Amino acid sequence: MHSLERHLLGWVLAALGLGAAVLVLAMYFVVLDELNAVFDESLKQVALAAATHEDAASLEQAHAALPGLPIRYEGLSDFAFVTAVYDRKGALLFSSDPSARLPFTRVTGLSYDDEGKQAWHIYTIVQGDRVVQAGQRGESRRSLALESATKLLVAVSALTALIGVLVVVALRRGLRPLDSAAGEIAARDAASLEPIARAGTPREIHPMIDAINDLLRRLNDAFGTQRRFVADAAHELRSPIAALRLQLHLLQGSSDAAEREGFTAELRLGIERAERLVAQLLDLSRADPDAPSRPRVDVALGVLVERIVARWTAQAAMKGIALSARVEPGLHTKADEHQLDVMLDNLVDNAIRYTPARGHVEVSACRLESRPALRVVDDGPGIAPAERERVFDRFYRGEELSGEMRASGSGLGLAIVRAIALRHGCEVALTTPPSGIGLEVHINFRA
Repeated sequence: MHSLERHLLGWVLAALGLGAAVLVLAMYFVVLDELNAVFDESLKQVALAAATHEDAASLEQAHAALPGLPIRYEGLSDFAFVTAVYDRKGALLFSSDPSARLPFTRVTGLSYDDEGKQAWHIYTIVQGDRVVQAGQRGESRRSLALESATKLLVAVSALTALIGVLVVVALRRGLRPLDSAAGEIAARDAASLEPIARAGTPREIHPMIDAINDLLRRLNDAFGTQRRFVADAAHELRSPIAALRLQLHLLQGSSDAAEREGFTAELRLGIERAERLVAQLLDLSRADPDAPSRPRVDVALGVLVERIVARWTAQAAMKGIALSARVEPGLHTKADEHQLDVMLDNLVDNAIRYTPARGHVEVSACRLESRPALRVVDDGPGIAPAERERVFDRFYRGEELSGEMRASGSGLGLAIVRAIALRHGCEVALTTPPSGIGLEVHINFRA
């Protein structure tokens, strides 16, 4: 399992380790540069001192008398300064260490030679018929610089370990508010959706707390909507069930054939209304934003309109309503075809339901503002502008409708239309037709 503490600690220690390595490496080169400057000056002084003496005996005495510039360091013979005197042809006249052969050169000044088995820093003085040299091994300087850097590495490693411990302590103290918030949430029951308090929590976790609180708010709203929907659905189902029970009771108690036929017709009508209500409830649940979605396919809007009109033609004719289709060719959209079918089905059902006899309902697939659209126009009672937003609420029926019209609908049709439209990113608009009578519904798809 991924651990935030270990992740941060790993990055901090890696950064500290890299910084320590860079620091030690820089220390090595700085110390080496300083040693080169100091020892090169010492070589010059040794060479100048050796050049003032004429014979080997005096050179040996001069080496012993040089203050602060010993020929060999105690226990570190590699740090010895070696002096040598040559004639002009390169023949060795004197050497303070016969085992160490300095590279011969006739150029006065400081030089560096690494062509042999050992690298040498050499200071040369050309004096008459002789050449005086003072040299020191390059390895000795690098060893001393490495020793100094190694001592620093030990100190830096200890400091890195100390910082690592402090980081662990700081992380655990810093993440403690997260544990407190998690414990507060874990202690709640499923019905407790109050927001988490931000007081006393670090500023860095406020965005996370705000996001959780926003989620809790949306969950509370969703649960409230669900509770209201269940209550409304139960209330709406109670009336048709009670009517069905009454019709069944009357049917069972009637002995007259004509009455029984009338009661049977009413019972059949009540069953159809109950079936329609249950079907709409299912359609509404499937159109919910959180409901599983079907694959989007290419839908020909003209074919959809013609199919819906053919389905409702008989029903419209029974009411004496002229149902027509108008289709512009070439209109397509990517959508869930079944849900578009349900959406247009509800719009046509509402139009036929509320349009009086000898009225007209037109269903069209057209282009509005360069976008494909569905359009349903009727010449029924229409919807007052003040109510055009409320009619999308579940189970809401228009205040201006007659009692019979209010009883015939469930108040779910336009709620289903809006839910499906929102799932497809469509716009739903209710307007009054140019004739000034009835209702015009537009479903505008994306371009």
